[in-house]
Amino acid sequence: MNKIEIPLSKTKLLLGIGGSVLFVVLGLYFLTTMADQQTRFNPTIVKGVGIASILFFGATGIYGIKKMFDKTIGLTIDENGIFDNTNASSIGLIKWTDIRAIKTEQVASTKFLLIYTANPDFYIDKVKGFKRKLMEGNNRMYGTPLSITSNTLKYNFNDLEKIINDRLDAQRERKPTA
Repeated sequence: MNKIEIPLSKTKLLLGIGGSVLFVVLGLYFLTTMADQQTRFNPTIVKGVGIASILFFGATGIYGIKKMFDKTIGLTIDENGIFDNTNASSIGLIKWTDIRAIKTEQVASTKFLLIYTANPDFYIDKVKGFKRKLMEGNNRMYGTPLSITSNTLKYNFNDLEKIINDRLDAQRERKPTA
């Protein structure tokens, strides 16, 4: 099985950073200007939305900037499994032997692959802090802590989905289950 390495897309990362900056500015506007103006909206809610926008998109912008300088390959697919470095909750190596199923989900216009394993807690227990909270949230919402997106990759999602499913099928044919 040949190794496939898919790099991070600096263009997609820059677009994400730009979007984050715009939403931080919009959050600042809500917080400082719009909340003080006479509008039909409750000023407390407007300030809350402003603060939430600044915090969330500020964090995604900082993450995007960090990823811009990340020299690690975004996704590696080889005989061992999938080495994931695509998003904030990426765990590293997901072994083929651990994978039970792969399902595609979509939220708004963002598609992602959910990787179901025999022991999701194994992956959650490998991390701490914010990454652990992200993975626990994924696990509660989707039944797995593991997800892969092509939003940060130089690769089309449909092609990524096909190649990962084909590789998983090939791996299953190679090693019969006990």
